[in-house]
Amino acid sequence: MQLFYNPDISESSESFFFDREESKHIVKVLRKNTGDILFVTNGLGFLFKTEISLASENKCLVKIVSYEKQPKQKPELHLAVAPTKMNERYEWFLEKATEIGVSEITPIICDHSERKILKTERMEKILLSAMKQSNQYFLPKLNEPIAFKEFVSKKHNAHKFIAHCEQTAKKTLKSQLISNQDCLIMIGPEGDFSEKEITLALEENFLPVTLGETRLRTETAAIVACHSVVFFNEK
Repeated sequence: MQLFYNPDISESSESFFFDREESKHIVKVLRKNTGDILFVTNGLGFLFKTEISLASENKCLVKIVSYEKQPKQKPELHLAVAPTKMNERYEWFLEKATEIGVSEITPIICDHSERKILKTERMEKILLSAMKQSNQYFLPKLNEPIAFKEFVSKKHNAHKFIAHCEQTAKKTLKSQLISNQDCLIMIGPEGDFSEKEITLALEENFLPVTLGETRLRTETAAIVACHSVVFFNEK
């Protein structure tokens, strides 16, 4: 099934136009015509079955035939991951985490972060493309970059973890997960979290965990954490 996206439709919608870029792709590239069926999501859990009423390259009009609502993924997984020095690595993480099933992503700016400015518009496009490619109906929430200290001091209604490489007492993430409980996992930059940041996180009741015996790159650690939580909660 090929999946399309429109954030403005809801269960009360009867028809809608695709924008010019998507319309051109549908009509000229995919060669879709009047009467053809398209499947569309709004990124909020809905799958709409639609039929093309007007096959125009400028404004492709479709009418909604039926729809279904997918239950929200439980538990929800929030990954707070420091930006990587190379943008491509962070973009790879965004794509793969979306495919696996992350719910929310927050870029956190840390003491050892080498990159502190991110183009969230491009990141949103990567999340959207990965959602459509993997036939999912929920678009992960992407938050604006935030300073580590500000982030950990916020209220988070989830089981909170900080994964770091310091030689201190910590348990495996797997041993600390609780079935069907929302969780938040922080992953540091290439130079890891600073001792000051780790101490601050512990004061805010984050549990220190390890993701394995090998030292992982930031984006790899984030994917390992993501897969661990999703796999742990599979029925």
